[in-house]
Amino acid sequence: MKPFITIAASLICAVSAQAVTPWSLDSCITYAIDHNLSVKQSKLNHYNGQLQLTEAKDAFLPTVSGYASESFSFGRGLTSENTYADRNTSSTSLGAQLSLPIFQGLRASRRVAYAKASLAQLLEETEATKDNITLQVIAQYLQVLYTRELVGVAEGQLAISELELKRREELYNAGRIPELDLTEARSQLAQDKLSLVNSQGEARLALLDLAQLLELDTSSPETSGFDIEPLATDTAAIIPTAETVWARALEANHTISAARLSVKSADKNISLAKAGYLPSLSFSAGLGSSYYTVSGYNSESFGSQMRHNFNQSLGFSLSVPIFDAFTTRNAVKRARASKLAAELSLERASTEIEKAIVQAHTQAITARQKMEASAEAESHAKAAMEAVMEKYNFGRATPTEFEQSKNTYARAAAEAVQAKYEHLLRIRVLHFYGR
Repeated sequence: MKPFITIAASLICAVSAQAVTPWSLDSCITYAIDHNLSVKQSKLNHYNGQLQLTEAKDAFLPTVSGYASESFSFGRGLTSENTYADRNTSSTSLGAQLSLPIFQGLRASRRVAYAKASLAQLLEETEATKDNITLQVIAQYLQVLYTRELVGVAEGQLAISELELKRREELYNAGRIPELDLTEARSQLAQDKLSLVNSQGEARLALLDLAQLLELDTSSPETSGFDIEPLATDTAAIIPTAETVWARALEANHTISAARLSVKSADKNISLAKAGYLPSLSFSAGLGSSYYTVSGYNSESFGSQMRHNFNQSLGFSLSVPIFDAFTTRNAVKRARASKLAAELSLERASTEIEKAIVQAHTQAITARQKMEASAEAESHAKAAMEAVMEKYNFGRATPTEFEQSKNTYARAAAEAVQAKYEHLLRIRVLHFYGR
């Protein structure tokens, strides 16, 4: 674990050393959608769906093939006079065949309908994958900003401890405080330095996590020195109701739409499976000729035989299913089971998103209340720390009381930062679902 942290810290430090334009949230989202492996896989699935639709449409086209054969026979064989003789024979055949499906038990048309439904589902799944990546990028982007503000809090605490240590060194040198007070100040300074180092490490790792989420190649000249810019925080943003967001999500959410189209695709698959009960009719045509030679006999020339042996054929073929060992029946049952699974997936997707919206709404309200309360608590904690510091300067407060007030202020500041970014995240999640 430690080597990984060291490598990560070195990477981010090297990146931060270069002067680059910080990335905005929109830039991160766009880059992630273009480069994330899950999105690429989803796009590939959509492309395969397009190929399946093309193949389904091509099933209406005829097939044409040519053939050629050459055979030789050596040794003793039965002649037309019912005697045996040693003869060598050779034959050549050339031709072409055409097969045209006329009626395929509605398989072709139903396969096209199924392919279209599947393609629409794959398109929505691709968009749903993009939505998931977008939410992940938003959350990680805010995590980076949150950890950076915690670094600022830690730096403020360290600055206070440094000033306090200098003050106690002067008092100790003047003989006004015991050595224990000076030792406690040095101990507190060391703890604050450790807190700052931990906060800086968490901020670097949060930035690294964001870069990895974007599938970012930090060795590339275009993306080296990766950094992000701060966001404008609107603490008075309107929190939409859960009912409004849910109503909008039912219409526009890609995950729900993909699950809904999956049910429709399953219906088409049932219809396709039932096509196995219907007969099929096809038309075929062929052209061909042959050339034949027998040793000991005079044969016409190749060209003459090919002209004289030229033949044509036309035919129709009807296939009526009578008993297929329950293949079609089992296929229909599997298709119906797939539809039940698709309906369950739709219900699960709808339930999960509804829960996510209700939770985000509740968390947004709680986060706003916490943000307002923590801002007030931070203000009072800061005032209390300043008051204790003033009393301590006149000898009316102990070092322990001062350290307690400083730690209380540090906790209040950290909680205020956390509440602010929790509020911002939940607001953005709600607006994302209700867009």
